[in-house]
Amino acid sequence: MSWLSSSQGVVLTAYHPSGKDQAVGDSHAKGGEEATSSRRYGQYTMNQESTTTRVMEKPPFDRSISQDSLDELSMEDYWIELENIKKSSENRQEDQEVVVVKEPDEGELEEEWLKEAGLSNLFGESAGDPQESMVFLSTLTRTQAAAVQKRVETVSQTLRKKNKQYQIPDVRDIFAQQRESKETAPDDTESQSLRTNENKYQGRDEQASNLVGEEKLIPPEEIPAPETDINLEVSFAEQALNQKEGSKEKIQKSKGDDATLPSFRLPKDKTGTTRIGDLAPQDMKKVCHLALIELTALYDVLGIELKQQKAMKIKTRDSGLFCIPLTVLLEQDQRKVLGTRIPLIFQKLISRIEEGGLETEGLLRIPGAAIRIKNLCQELEAKFYEGTFNWESVKQHDAASLLKLFIRELPQPLLSVEYLKAFQAVQNLPTKKQQLQALNLLVILLPDANRDTLKALLEFLQRVIDNKEKNKMTVMNVAMVMAPNLFMCHALGLKSSEQREFVMAAGTANTMHLLIKYQKLLWTIPKFIVNQVRKQNTENHKKDKRAMKKLLKKMAYDRDKYEKQDKSTNDADVPQGVIRVQAPHLSKVSMAIQLTEELKASDVLARFLSQESGVAQTLKKGEVFLYEIGGNIGERCLDDDTYMKDLYQLNPNAEWVIKSKPL
Repeated sequence: MSWLSSSQGVVLTAYHPSGKDQAVGDSHAKGGEEATSSRRYGQYTMNQESTTTRVMEKPPFDRSISQDSLDELSMEDYWIELENIKKSSENRQEDQEVVVVKEPDEGELEEEWLKEAGLSNLFGESAGDPQESMVFLSTLTRTQAAAVQKRVETVSQTLRKKNKQYQIPDVRDIFAQQRESKETAPDDTESQSLRTNENKYQGRDEQASNLVGEEKLIPPEEIPAPETDINLEVSFAEQALNQKEGSKEKIQKSKGDDATLPSFRLPKDKTGTTRIGDLAPQDMKKVCHLALIELTALYDVLGIELKQQKAMKIKTRDSGLFCIPLTVLLEQDQRKVLGTRIPLIFQKLISRIEEGGLETEGLLRIPGAAIRIKNLCQELEAKFYEGTFNWESVKQHDAASLLKLFIRELPQPLLSVEYLKAFQAVQNLPTKKQQLQALNLLVILLPDANRDTLKALLEFLQRVIDNKEKNKMTVMNVAMVMAPNLFMCHALGLKSSEQREFVMAAGTANTMHLLIKYQKLLWTIPKFIVNQVRKQNTENHKKDKRAMKKLLKKMAYDRDKYEKQDKSTNDADVPQGVIRVQAPHLSKVSMAIQLTEELKASDVLARFLSQESGVAQTLKKGEVFLYEIGGNIGERCLDDDTYMKDLYQLNPNAEWVIKSKPL
């Protein structure tokens, strides 16, 4: 079933395998009489005029690229889920506040973008010495710099039009230093490295592109897809630009069908894979700034419009379970369970579904009874935090419906107001690889509460899919059912043509499919961004050293003594080719370890844990981790497969500490 917008209103359309679409109105108009109804979907309101029930022929328009990956029969779950959502909404009578999304004025969008990218000191009342921004800009790629330059130019023009009195940046001045430093470099090592890394993946990427073929309606699960590494070492926007510049052939669009496309995998990195949560907050902030610039650069290169939105006015309840902002919900939950990062009701609903067994046929697809769901919501609101709610009375399909209802009724979408449109626009990117790259950056940009909750949801959905032989819920089935719950609120607020509605449905289902299937890859911070953070930290350290030297000179201290101390801080008592690992919370608090070509982080941990005794002996792998601290990184938790010698060469001034992860 689908919602189709027209000049007469919105029509709910059920697709039948016979090739006919039957329109179903909430109320039927007879003898030319018109009726108006209002339906509420989650926190968004839609008003539409119902139209006469009629049988229509199959839409005459050409199928879009997104549609090619999803045949009509496979889309049926999507439309049925929309109808179930409609019925559920009709039984939810309590008032919900509507999110007011502000349309930005000229230049406001770009100004907000520069603030989000950490470049607010380039303009406005905060403009001053842009030295810190200059360090940041010096680490950008050409496509990232072009994205920043484009927004700075727009803001500059807007400020001039408004005759603002404060300082207006000159784009030429801002980027002059960056150009000069690259022009005067003795060797073009950065460009050479970029080309080398690109060439390493080029053959595989071309092979992946060539595998895009004609549409096939064979379920993707039945055909093993070829695997290829996704390139995380080179800027995604640079890859896209080089592909455009190096090929005159039209880039064939991804059909999203795993039967004809390669399956991407996370490449092995000898310096270690960096996942979200592995970096210190100060470095993660830099990662987010770079991810926003990189995402914008990628969309710019591919000619896709990227517009952020802001929820300017939103009134919400300050307690309860449903229709509560995630941050508020977590604040009240953390008073019950210290350090919890996922809403307790969300965790309990997943737990209840799993208690019923994940082999249940039609799990997530079959809805609970609408009246029963309404009553359960009211009872949960009253008894959940008191601990008196009887979970034994909740049927498995009801728990699944409550989980989806919780997601839909968040005052702001789980994918966030700011980036929901960008998530929707992923379907417009030319290739599956670029869609995954964009999703990777978008996941990084989500607020912590949204990202953590989304991760818990996707991990649960994967466990459901793992039982597909019995529950008949493949990754595509689950994607069809869950897509409207994550994407529909904004999509249904648009006045759009019949074709746009179908394209949106197919596109969001495809995006949901990618989120589920590639969640491990999507929660990885690309190596090129981590390297940019390292470069920023190195430049900032140099700047701080220069400032310290000036201060010491002013105060007439012995600068030579300071420099000697600084130089020998990490070298004291440690021979060449040896690192000293600290473990302050273990019985063996320090150990010198010889670096070899094959030594991994897991080997270092094993050496320490093998020497534990008493209470500490109960420590298991996964409870403590080896950290890289200082040098050109703030703090980074190492994965087990990190080769220590390779990482030491990348960051020779780091300290190495074994400790547990913070809550």
